[in-house]
Amino acid sequence: MKENLIRVTNTLGLDLLEPMIRLAARDEPRQQLKRLWLYLGVPALAMLVFCGLWYGVSRNVQTKYGAIPTPREVAAAAGELWTAHQEARAKATEYLAKQQMLSARFGKQAQAVQTQVAAETDPARQAELRDQAAVFAQASGRALERRYSGAPTYLDQILTSLKTVFAGFTIASLIAVPIGILCGMSRTCMAAFNPLVQIFKPVSPLAWLPLVMILVGALYTTDPSHAWFEKSFISSAVTVALCSLWPTLVNTAIGVASIDKDYLNVARVLKLSWSTRLRKIVVPAAMPYIFTGLRISLGVGWMVLIAAEMLAQNPGLGKFVWDMFQNGSSRTLAMIMVAVFTIGGIGFALDRVMVALQRSVSYGAVTH
Repeated sequence: MKENLIRVTNTLGLDLLEPMIRLAARDEPRQQLKRLWLYLGVPALAMLVFCGLWYGVSRNVQTKYGAIPTPREVAAAAGELWTAHQEARAKATEYLAKQQMLSARFGKQAQAVQTQVAAETDPARQAELRDQAAVFAQASGRALERRYSGAPTYLDQILTSLKTVFAGFTIASLIAVPIGILCGMSRTCMAAFNPLVQIFKPVSPLAWLPLVMILVGALYTTDPSHAWFEKSFISSAVTVALCSLWPTLVNTAIGVASIDKDYLNVARVLKLSWSTRLRKIVVPAAMPYIFTGLRISLGVGWMVLIAAEMLAQNPGLGKFVWDMFQNGSSRTLAMIMVAVFTIGGIGFALDRVMVALQRSVSYGAVTH
């Protein structure tokens, strides 16, 4: 039971829980306490030192927006954002309830008029009442269609950023993995793609984004009222994809190229088809490299996203930081620092998710 639980937690990337489980089972308590001190005590001590240095600097550095906020002020700013989110949700719920009541009222009026139509014998009056019923029915439908138009809250912006980075990451993965496999299996493909990788890999998102915005503006001509995605969302996602596909492509190519030749020789002896060889040998053998590339790509994409959202004005964390910078109020620095810690925390969580996925599909993979 203990070993199974440890195996599950390690697969999920929760190595911290292993010494706790062993300590609860009284398995070498002194050794487990040392590991807990290393995993928890040392990081906590480092964070206390960091907060102390932060507090000292914040009292002695002045900017045009005032003093650098202390940890307590940043925590208070985070509380304000959470309170604002709850208030916005309450207003949205209240607005939805009013619209539902209004729709129900118009619906009852439409039914009442329909009842009068059934009782009316004059054809002209019946036509007039039917018109009135249709008007009430349309008003009932429009009341339900109206959506709360309040500004997105901080949590809404976090959700938008997550949607954008996963859209860009998915696009990048769908492009990079197949090309990486082709490059790893064929020296000709490797020679063909290598110059493109070397040229485009170092390009900054600040250079990609204007080009992407121009192309999206020219190609995505759907009416905004009927479009599934906003142009700013597409521009940010494509920019993330262009900047984050290279680690996956390179790692996939290296992983496929480094497969043990004995595996491929066995495939030739068994006369396996190309597709079977790909599914049964190439992809499973290269999986640790592929996931390492995906993990790096997701981290790169999350970093690129903030700059892309700033310039594209996609309503995510990047736009929040830019709006706070442009606002220039006394709370500007505190709000921006809340965003910084949010970005870092989400980045860490995304990395842990990728580690858990890698361990779950890669036999014997050890990733820290």
